[in-house]
Amino acid sequence: MTDCFEPQIFIRHHRQLRALQLENQAWFCLPDIARLMGKPLDERATYKLDPDQRRTAWLNSNGQWTKHILISESGLFAMLVHHYVPENRALRQWLTHEVLPTLRDKAEPCSPSINAMKWAGCSVGLLQWQSDYWVRLRDLPELMVERSQNRRVARDGWKSVLIRWRQKLIGR
Repeated sequence: MTDCFEPQIFIRHHRQLRALQLENQAWFCLPDIARLMGKPLDERATYKLDPDQRRTAWLNSNGQWTKHILISESGLFAMLVHHYVPENRALRQWLTHEVLPTLRDKAEPCSPSINAMKWAGCSVGLLQWQSDYWVRLRDLPELMVERSQNRRVARDGWKSVLIRWRQKLIGR
């Protein structure tokens, strides 16, 4: 499967920065970062980053799809530290105070979020997506285990467990 995205465009000193929010993480187009830093960064420059800090994706720019290297937020700051130039302080401040908050504010509201919940003395993984809460099937037995302080849970069955669990999550 090929990743294709519509980036959000930011302008600084008449230069564009294409950025997007994927899975609650900010990603930046490497050629744009290189232009803003004034450094000739290419794919080889990303080899010092960890594999989870770089990826390749197709971006729609001016109506054309082109393949680009993207670096994550942590990868971007690693590049700023590795290729240190005093003038990049202003770039870091712009990224930190304008670009990243804007990306996070415009994140997709329908994207799933992963949480954890304590229930009957154990921690259970939880996925919240489209106003519903999801539990892994393998975690259900942990929810239904009879505990001395929570005996009613085991008798009522899984449906009532999930109803009470959801009420507990949303604070009702």
